[in-house]
Amino acid sequence: MERLRQYQALLAKWNRRINLVGRRSLDDVWRRHFLDSLQLLPHGPDRGPWLDLGSGAGFPGLVLAIAGAPEVHLVESDGRKCAFLREAARITGSDVTIHQSRIEDLPALKPMAVTARALAPLPRLLSLAWPQLSADTLMLLPKGQDVDVELTEAAKCWKMRVDKVPSVTASAGCILLLREITRVRSHPSDGPAT
Repeated sequence: MERLRQYQALLAKWNRRINLVGRRSLDDVWRRHFLDSLQLLPHGPDRGPWLDLGSGAGFPGLVLAIAGAPEVHLVESDGRKCAFLREAARITGSDVTIHQSRIEDLPALKPMAVTARALAPLPRLLSLAWPQLSADTLMLLPKGQDVDVELTEAAKCWKMRVDKVPSVTASAGCILLLREITRVRSHPSDGPAT
């Protein structure tokens, strides 16, 4: 809890200078950001690596690392946000690897778990994550009320085993647990299937 309090104080301080999270969400940071991130941990693997795409202010990746997720990699292209992540990792004593990179340029890490929060609709997110996935990778994705629309659209190009777990922080939300992901055809904007 003390490490999360340090993180909260740093987030409030830095958010005045750079847009890390919506200002109004800071009023409910424990539920909207910390608990929303922590709820993924019980559903994930107990070994790493974990890969958090579009880490931004560190949700969910840095929170998961603080809570004990092993070998967490945070991917963020914005240099200012990476500076925040480095400082947040330092003050919380979190052992994370921060990649200042576009997702498309990241070397294949073949993680056991992939997370992303509010990064992209599911079809685009699957295309971004595809080079990182192996047969054993589990994707853990917090999603909102449009999750069924996103799943229907994704099913046009992807096959996967889908489990939905109710969110503890949003009554209309859920956590998507995606396994056995295979691409069946490319979306025109993605280029050829790999």
